[in-house]
Amino acid sequence: MDAPTRAGLPHAVLFACAQNSVRSPMAAAMFRRLFGQASYARSAGARKGEADPFAVAVMDEIGVDLTKHRPRTFEELEDLDGLNFDLIVTLSPEAHHRALELTRTLAVDVEYWPTADPTTLEGSREQRLESYRQLRDQLLARIKQRFGWRPSVNE
Repeated sequence: MDAPTRAGLPHAVLFACAQNSVRSPMAAAMFRRLFGQASYARSAGARKGEADPFAVAVMDEIGVDLTKHRPRTFEELEDLDGLNFDLIVTLSPEAHHRALELTRTLAVDVEYWPTADPTTLEGSREQRLESYRQLRDQLLARIKQRFGWRPSVNE
């Protein structure tokens, strides 16, 4: 994949969801895969969750490794890096409210992308994996559309 240009990309993006265990780490990892060094991306949660093996499995299907992801809260991220982001994309109502609260005095854009939580689905292992795949594909399409990703000639 060719490195995209900086035009139209924020310098730093934070993806946030309720527990930083499924939606936001998946989105941040796919953003990094698409845009590489052209923009910085992290993820956080309103609360701290646990690593999710279904998220790891469906990301592995597209060649993205989430095995090293460790869920973090907004506060933990702020202690490490500060909240120096141009854009925060929230993927759950809880994360959206928390992001607005934390950024009310900061010059940062906050966008809410309503996104279903696949952890709430009951069913067989395959049914649950399918809901995670749908989430992954939805997030990937939204990221490509929002940030103007275009495939290189070789893809």
